[in-house]
Amino acid sequence: MTAYDNFFSSIAKSIKASEIREILAIIRERKDVISLAGGIPDPKTFPREELAEIAKRMIIEYGDQALQYSETKGILEVREMLSHFLLESRGISIDAENIIVTTGSQQALDLVARTLLDPGDIVITENPSYLASLGAFKIRGAQLVGIKIDKHGMRTDLLEETVKKLVSEGKKIKFIYTIPVSQNPAGTTMPPDRKKHLIEIANKYNLLVVEDDPYSYFVYDETVDVSPIKAYDSEDRVLYMSTVSKILAPGLRIGWIASPEKLTRKLELVKQYMDLHSPTLNQFIVAEAIRSGLVTRHAHKLSPFYKRKRDAMIKAIKEYFPENVWYTEPVGGFFVFVYVNKEGFDTGRLLRKAIDKYKVAYVPGQSFHTDGSGANSMRLSFSYPPPEIIEEGIRRIAELIKNEN
Repeated sequence: MTAYDNFFSSIAKSIKASEIREILAIIRERKDVISLAGGIPDPKTFPREELAEIAKRMIIEYGDQALQYSETKGILEVREMLSHFLLESRGISIDAENIIVTTGSQQALDLVARTLLDPGDIVITENPSYLASLGAFKIRGAQLVGIKIDKHGMRTDLLEETVKKLVSEGKKIKFIYTIPVSQNPAGTTMPPDRKKHLIEIANKYNLLVVEDDPYSYFVYDETVDVSPIKAYDSEDRVLYMSTVSKILAPGLRIGWIASPEKLTRKLELVKQYMDLHSPTLNQFIVAEAIRSGLVTRHAHKLSPFYKRKRDAMIKAIKEYFPENVWYTEPVGGFFVFVYVNKEGFDTGRLLRKAIDKYKVAYVPGQSFHTDGSGANSMRLSFSYPPPEIIEEGIRRIAELIKNEN
């Protein structure tokens, strides 16, 4: 028999499966299990009819272009529409020439990692941070350094201390990666003073900032400041990325990077060898959805829709969870992050029992941490189930917390 292991690259040999996708595969056929695991948008929110009309019109009116190969950076008209959208919705002034359309924000993360990272380079992130971004950076051989969060997100006082120490040791820091608004997995949002402090640190120590922003287009508390770090970027250090996956539909697989001018060309060249370009038809669909106002109207509908689910989860946690639990209360996004202050409580070890005995699923939190900590944590998603199912799921997890070690 062929020994296929001999053919795998070092990356393929070392890569691990996404914990979230493995969990989803396990529970897909288990109709008796309540899943609070994957952060999947509720299909009820998909604007099917509007997107169908737009897709038909784009094929009929622009078929010669929409069904053809296109420019690696993205269709110019699409990038111009995104430039206008970013200015109107996020206060980001960026020329269309410095926008790169990506195949979802996951490709944006991979693209940034391929373009900027060499083995041994340091990436500073929140701790915990988005699992798939950590994976993209690890594949490139990066060393991850995590900064603790509190209810207001990354503690920039600790960030400054860490950067100062690493620089004094001669370490090579490439960038700070952050999700400042409605963070995944923690659900935290940084106040303006921390965002300003973060960019001040980047300026002082000559660092780049990679800002990931999938959730700020719909929030549940309009009094909370959700301005992007990119809006404070006076020295062109921030690579800002986002996606329509949460504000329109994830199946379109369209995201973007607003790049510093001197990085754009290199990002474009690397993307050429990844996929030539992102799907042309889908770019046209997204551009028309923005131009027609569908994206803005739809985002406004998402806020009250998901707020009801967020409120249902927080209410249930307060009612059912014991006092030895710390949890976040997100102003946006899909997640509540939980730490169980109980000796020996390991959410990874208990997951199979949670599924089989308690008929509930969550994502164990340790993989979101850069330092191997967080065995006592879990990420709970309220995006997919209806409120009454969310409540029952939380009741079952509360039983698990109370009864298991």
